[in-house]
Amino acid sequence: MTITITAFERSPDRGRGLARDMRVRWALEETGQPYDVRLLSFDAMKEPAHRALHPFGQIPTYEEGDLALFESGAIVLHIAEHHAGLLPDDTNGRARAIAWMFAALNTVEPPIVDRAMAVLLEAGKSWHEERLPLLEDRVRGRLAELSSQLGDADWLDDAFSAGDLLMVTVLRRLNGSGLLEEHPNLSAYVARGEARPAYKRAFADQLAIFTGRPSIG
Repeated sequence: MTITITAFERSPDRGRGLARDMRVRWALEETGQPYDVRLLSFDAMKEPAHRALHPFGQIPTYEEGDLALFESGAIVLHIAEHHAGLLPDDTNGRARAIAWMFAALNTVEPPIVDRAMAVLLEAGKSWHEERLPLLEDRVRGRLAELSSQLGDADWLDDAFSAGDLLMVTVLRRLNGSGLLEEHPNLSAYVARGEARPAYKRAFADQLAIFTGRPSIG
């Protein structure tokens, strides 16, 4: 059964690998699973056919046989549980990796997204200059805690896992903000994730949609 995922026909990130289908692409590349991509316009995302797969009219979705999933974290977890390469073999290690998946999406990502939305949508508002430092302080707090936990390790819990995959994609949303660079170990951590061959393949495939050129490799 061929796996099919959905992605933006014209991604608002302009091919920078920030759209959430990137997480799913990377997970599939790490586990060596072939997949097809169905590109959707913003209008098509709100049509009944797509809402039958994703009730909130977003991307990505995942289809395999009679299984349809939405939410990038749930999709990555499904991939990790059914294909080797993203979760440790031992029970406790698997549980810790899954905990880091939840931490990436529920603890670290929300303040980062709040800041990004403020920069994108509130720049001209009267309250922007006062509110932005508050949002950045929230991000700094999470980064400081994460930096302390990571320390000098390469990955969050011994070997690379789905927890690292999601955490790296979350931290990449800070590119250009200068906030990540305040913690050299986190900058190096993200760079290690981006250097993985599976990440490079996934990034090239997503970038190819924006550039209109097929990826190589």
